[in-house]
Amino acid sequence: MTELILNRQHYTRLILEEVPAAKKFLWLATADLKDLHVSRGRRFVPFLGVLAELVARGVYVRLLHAKEPGPRFREDFDKYPELLHPELFERVLCPRLHTKAVLVDGRLAYVGSANLTGAGIGAKNEHRRNFEAGILTDEPGLVQPLMEELDLLWMGGHCGACQRRSVCPDPIA
Repeated sequence: MTELILNRQHYTRLILEEVPAAKKFLWLATADLKDLHVSRGRRFVPFLGVLAELVARGVYVRLLHAKEPGPRFREDFDKYPELLHPELFERVLCPRLHTKAVLVDGRLAYVGSANLTGAGIGAKNEHRRNFEAGILTDEPGLVQPLMEELDLLWMGGHCGACQRRSVCPDPIA
């Protein structure tokens, strides 16, 4: 299956359906990271709460992003002690990252334009959100190379030759 997802489908298909369905691991890559909120019944909760629920179920979560999120994200982050367990939740910052990708259990991959923000992921009002496009696929020939690239980034495989180390707040390697 390879599926084009557009605009609000990022929110409904990816964030509400696929992300919570992770059983083993969830890898997220985004250039921009903000205080995204998602619906839970009749309420909206921080997306970090969804990640905390996954961690509480034993799902390993990696979050790779390009810049430090704002103060609202930090306030919400502090509400979820589950996210303080480095064996199940890890964050890495790489200022060169522009990739927007989601990997679920090594079986499903999203690659597209949407950052993990309300406007990017389509959670905002239809007249305020961004126009985004992406591909959701379970094709091993696409999923596996994306996993390898994100893992290389995660492990600092590009750090040694990076010419942006002077602006990197926390080099991986």
